[in-house]
Amino acid sequence: MDACERLRDRLLMALMFETGCRIGQALGLRHEDINTDRRTLTLRPRDNNANRARGKSRDPKEIPVRQTLLDLYTDYLFAEYGELDCDYVFVNLWNGTVGAPMKYWAAMSLVKRLRRRAGVVFHPHLFRHTHATALLRAGVRLEVASELLTHGSVHTTADTYGHLDADDLAEELDRVGFRGAR
Repeated sequence: MDACERLRDRLLMALMFETGCRIGQALGLRHEDINTDRRTLTLRPRDNNANRARGKSRDPKEIPVRQTLLDLYTDYLFAEYGELDCDYVFVNLWNGTVGAPMKYWAAMSLVKRLRRRAGVVFHPHLFRHTHATALLRAGVRLEVASELLTHGSVHTTADTYGHLDADDLAEELDRVGFRGAR
């Protein structure tokens, strides 16, 4: 996050980390999808995105978000987005057609720059894995994590993100008193 020099870029990375959304879902996000009063964003499947961004979900899903993410969104709107006439949240601001929806290749170019600056190798989907693992380690029920990740099945969540290590397993056994002293 500290490698991000622009608010737009920080918002994109924070959004993927804090919600576990896919890059296509993030790039397809519209201003109407963000509800600051309810502190939610709605991930909507759209086949007609001008930037060809796609999420895999079939149904819209309202996701609760932290106020800090909404504050970052507001800061971005005032400091960088300005008076642009576009309904997409993530747009070109410095390269290409200013105000046009940001495309996947531009997001990947950003990721490459951030990798060099931070010295950390990552891919946008790693944010999703990190978020999912954090949810499960925090004790969020599998069915809730599945809903938040917009999976069609709890089995997808369990099979893909249920990779907890031995420390996680021991901690859970301790929490429920199964490994208690004899």
